[in-house]
Amino acid sequence: MADNDARADSELHQQRLGRITFRAWRRGFREADLVLGPFMEREGATLSDAELTELEALLAEDNDHELYAWIIETKPTPPEHATMLMTKLRAFMRVHVAAAVAEGAG
Repeated sequence: MADNDARADSELHQQRLGRITFRAWRRGFREADLVLGPFMEREGATLSDAELTELEALLAEDNDHELYAWIIETKPTPPEHATMLMTKLRAFMRVHVAAAVAEGAG
């Protein structure tokens, strides 16, 4: 019975990661997509349940331009989103953008 519960939990977790990844790639604002999508693909599996909940709250924000501005720090991040997850997103964005530029993007 415990094995079935663990398998079910794992399947639910994978479904949750899939939903979040889908939403991260389809924000409607290309710049946000290009940070959030790769972040989920590369880092999503390492995020805790609490961090996934924080990311879901972040992705629930309607204004993609604001969301992107928080990530690149051109606008103050609201306290509810000023978390370690945001710090991880920013660090990922810096490395990801630097790697893309090194490969000839931009």
